[in-house]
Amino acid sequence: MAEQVKLKHLLFVLNPIAGDVDKEELEGEINDICEQHHIRCCIYKTTGENDAEALKLRLQNNSFDAVFAIGGDGTVSMVAAQLIGTSIPLGIVPLGSGNGLSKDLGIPQDTEEALQLIHRQVVRNIDTLSINGIPSIHLSDLGFNALVVTRFCEGDTRGPGSYAWIAMQEYLGYEPKRYRIETDAESFEGPAFMVTVANANAYGTNSNINPNGILNDGRFEICLIEPFPKAAGIGILYKLYTDSIDTSVYTRRFSCKAATIYNLDQEFMHIDGEPVNLGQVLNIKMHAKSLKVILPLAEDNM
Repeated sequence: MAEQVKLKHLLFVLNPIAGDVDKEELEGEINDICEQHHIRCCIYKTTGENDAEALKLRLQNNSFDAVFAIGGDGTVSMVAAQLIGTSIPLGIVPLGSGNGLSKDLGIPQDTEEALQLIHRQVVRNIDTLSINGIPSIHLSDLGFNALVVTRFCEGDTRGPGSYAWIAMQEYLGYEPKRYRIETDAESFEGPAFMVTVANANAYGTNSNINPNGILNDGRFEICLIEPFPKAAGIGILYKLYTDSIDTSVYTRRFSCKAATIYNLDQEFMHIDGEPVNLGQVLNIKMHAKSLKVILPLAEDNM
């Protein structure tokens, strides 16, 4: 259930290198909106070094009503990880190239519109996951997409064009890897092109791997794309972008509350877009309604 709240003291975590907006102008807009609505605000600019610890310290030493992450998926995940299990909601002003979680939450992708959440919003609880103790808020996966994400993060260019170029380069030579999956509902062992641990629906590229996923139902989905002929790739891609991936004969899905994935070939993995190496055994736990998020009012989404 969503509730409308009055925010009086806000922290903004701003990634100064995200997006192509003028950051000084953005800071000015934030200060103007807060002043207009009698809201106290602080702005912390990330540096890429010890940001999580710096944020943790600020949360310990201040009483904020909410924390807004202003940046891409990495900034959002870093802030969200500090707010899980607390009474402090997460706000998002998306500035990244993907912005997957904000899209699934229905948060405006226009900066000016997203800034209106500072004074006009509701708060709702959503689920989070942990994978070997590391928070996963949106989508995490193993296999082909994780390989592409890793190569993308290693490169110097950003944006969907760069991601698509890397995906095309890796696709023809990619061979499915072996996994064993044990859930509280069913099990699987065999090769897969990719395995997605989905708390939500679509990647930041708008490809929808889990069309019926719900962010606050106390369950998550493990979505498999099984081995397929290379020629079938275009059809699978089409289904991902038309919300119809469930109609493919090469997919299967497990809905569960807990799972263990054995990454038998120790293939690439990412959590919410950040490459990680967690070894061969991945223990996944559900934390129901453990994160408060700031959302637009219902009439603002009409």
